[in-house]
Amino acid sequence: MLKISNSISIPLSEVEIQFIRAQGAGGQHVNKTSTAVHLFFDIRASQALPARLKEKLLTLSDHRISKSGKVIIKSQSSRSQDTNREVAFKQFVDLLKQVNKVDKRRIATKPTFGSKMKRLNKKNQQGSQKSLRKKVDY
Repeated sequence: MLKISNSISIPLSEVEIQFIRAQGAGGQHVNKTSTAVHLFFDIRASQALPARLKEKLLTLSDHRISKSGKVIIKSQSSRSQDTNREVAFKQFVDLLKQVNKVDKRRIATKPTFGSKMKRLNKKNQQGSQKSLRKKVDY
């Protein structure tokens, strides 16, 4: 079970993992072992995710979410398969936590009397300064 919040947890049966050969440096080890991890999660087919989270995920502009509604995370930073699997799961959980976060509602405020007076005084000061730059009229 992947725990996202107190009320949301995803069973591992909904998450598919494939091990593939990693790219980059590593010599012969890279050619022989499958250490990179591909994590797949189908958003639409998930039973554990609430509908609001599914909608947010599908509308999110993230390169890890395909147009078909699947989350695809690739991890190949380590030479260890276990470490790459943990990194992929952490990225997946972080993505879901980011979507689950509710933004705070902004409460509109009015400027204080002091700030209004300060603004008007500054405005008068700028006006008088500019009036002193005019040509002198004899």
